[in-house]
Amino acid sequence: MLKLGLIFQKGMNQLKSIIKNQENKRRRNFLLKLILLLILIVGFESNSLLTPFFERYVLLANMVRALIFLISGNLIISLARIITLQFYLKRTEESKVQPNFVIGIDRLSSLLNVMVILVTLMLLFGVEPLKFLTSITIVAAAIALLTKDYITNIVNGLIMMFSDQLEIGDKILIGKNIGFIRDITLINMVLKSETGEIIIVPNTLALTSEVVNYSKNNAHQVIFDSEIPFFSKVQLNDLEQKLNKVLAPFSDLVFVEGTQLNVIERKTESMIIRYQFPIKSGLKATEISVKKAINQELINWSYENRKA
Repeated sequence: MLKLGLIFQKGMNQLKSIIKNQENKRRRNFLLKLILLLILIVGFESNSLLTPFFERYVLLANMVRALIFLISGNLIISLARIITLQFYLKRTEESKVQPNFVIGIDRLSSLLNVMVILVTLMLLFGVEPLKFLTSITIVAAAIALLTKDYITNIVNGLIMMFSDQLEIGDKILIGKNIGFIRDITLINMVLKSETGEIIIVPNTLALTSEVVNYSKNNAHQVIFDSEIPFFSKVQLNDLEQKLNKVLAPFSDLVFVEGTQLNVIERKTESMIIRYQFPIKSGLKATEISVKKAINQELINWSYENRKA
């Protein structure tokens, strides 16, 4: 257990180090953009030698004005992002960092930057943003109606990113799909099943459906179903003992005393048995090893019964 705790602590510290390194790069970029903005403001706004030049070439003046707005908006967003993450890292200095919170900040920053770019394009072509928006009120309402589902998905995505109910790496059940959360975008959630398939779930469905988060518990159930023909000499107690022996090497991760072997369905010529046991969550590699061992033992047991 101490070893697992050290591994978890190491992974947590590594993630924090990666985030801090990325933030240091962003701070350097922030300073460079700030210097560029000051140069543009001094050259454009002050009565310098360039003033007559800008008065003569209106398009060029619009380009510089748009560039000033673009860099200013980006700097404001970047500053808010840096302050928010700095505050978050200090608050979680002794605890776990949620990757989806950092992703949520990135997604929100990207969304705001897109809005800044749209306004920049208006300024570039000499269009007043406020006048433009008031003149297309009806069109804007129609666009909002058509993109209602996308807007809902974006809002739901942001809600999930900034909540602690679902995190990147969690194993969840949503609908009939079980998988590990690999990404949460502004439109959908990306799951990866235990067999490697990529499952795309819309954010609205993920937020409005019943979701079981196995990773929020200390343990979750691992289930094996197997169909056995009636002509096999089935001794459930013997089979359960054999499977429990396979779990013995994993006793520090698997709750062997919680194992169960039951008949869940009887058919005309066969029956379906279920073997299940609780295992500690968050240990995907170990869980895969346990599953392989149990499946191999079931194959061996089935082969021995056929020979008999």
